[in-house]
Amino acid sequence: MKLRFTTLIIITILLAGCDCKKEHVEDMPKVDIVNEEFAEAKQEVIDTFVDIAQSIKDGDIEKLIAFHAYSPKFTEFKNGEPRNDGKANEEHERNVFGSVTEVIKFNAKDLAVAVYGDVANVTFHSDFHLKFGEDLVVVNDQITLLFVKTDAVWKLVHEHHSPLKKEENI
Repeated sequence: MKLRFTTLIIITILLAGCDCKKEHVEDMPKVDIVNEEFAEAKQEVIDTFVDIAQSIKDGDIEKLIAFHAYSPKFTEFKNGEPRNDGKANEEHERNVFGSVTEVIKFNAKDLAVAVYGDVANVTFHSDFHLKFGEDLVVVNDQITLLFVKTDAVWKLVHEHHSPLKKEENI
């Protein structure tokens, strides 16, 4: 009898606790995650993007790598090749940006930042002019960077690079 009574009391307490939590969630204001601007977070993402660009201009590869949240979930598309992972992305970033001898131009045209709570995507058309020794490489791609806010810091979790179609001269 005591066991049944104790079990009944425990179940009642648990159910009451669940009801309180449910009521608390229902009382919270609803946020339109798709249409809300999240202006403060948007500025944080823009500031992070500017810091990423500066790390490339400064040749600070370790700082550049630190902007990424490498995990089994990290993905990247580039050069029309199959998706790769964080390990391949880090290797590529170290090889490419570690070999840049001078950044002539690093423009992000038609920059758009969309924040969805703790997730944000940044899209732009790159106009990068990078020197590798005496060789100049111009990168005109469509780029999407996906960020997630972790520990109050925005980190890259996905990158997508596609060549920007060149307009034909008539």
